[in-house]
Amino acid sequence: MFRQAIAICILIVSLLVFWHSSPASAQEIADTIQKQYAQVESFQTKFRQTLTNAASGETEERRGTIWYQKPELIRWQTTHPEEELLVSTGDMVWDFFPEEKVAYKYSLQGRFDSKTMLKFISGQVNLEDDFRIKNLGADSNHSDWTKIQLVPKNPEPSLVMAHIWVEAQTHLIRQVLLEDFFGNTNQLTFDHIQLDVDMDPCLFTFDPPAEVEVLEGN
Repeated sequence: MFRQAIAICILIVSLLVFWHSSPASAQEIADTIQKQYAQVESFQTKFRQTLTNAASGETEERRGTIWYQKPELIRWQTTHPEEELLVSTGDMVWDFFPEEKVAYKYSLQGRFDSKTMLKFISGQVNLEDDFRIKNLGADSNHSDWTKIQLVPKNPEPSLVMAHIWVEAQTHLIRQVLLEDFFGNTNQLTFDHIQLDVDMDPCLFTFDPPAEVEVLEGN
């Protein structure tokens, strides 16, 4: 039920995990994010994820680690409550479920069929062109976090609203909340963020074990 939402979050994180100033206007927000994305080559972060189904109220909690290497290399490893590994190698995406002994193989275009989302993962998104941006001020639960609203100018079923929270002292984005057309939400909170770390190329490769069934994704 929640697997498709994972890919969406990777795309958002790959662009929005860094912020090194505290701009107030929408124009300054957009310009700052674009500038910082251009400067950062890689990152590693722990994550906590809460996926909520609007119709049933059911939630799922996940934890793990994300690695990102510019421009399109991503490793998203969930370790709790069950293991899942999603790897973008630059030309394809693998989604591996060790307990099920199955791996789904997607072309990059097939996995991320949204034009906007492809621009996110490649770092080519233009926030000013694609979103209406609003600074909502200090968060009620974290006085040192600033809340930013992103409304797509051309909403898609998978993304009609996004919010990001920026920590004042470190100027890092600490939380992302995405909402789809049905009101389902996907919240990511980041901890232990490391910028421009050296990445082992093996992180962004995947060779299915012999006993694993490989299926072509839709």
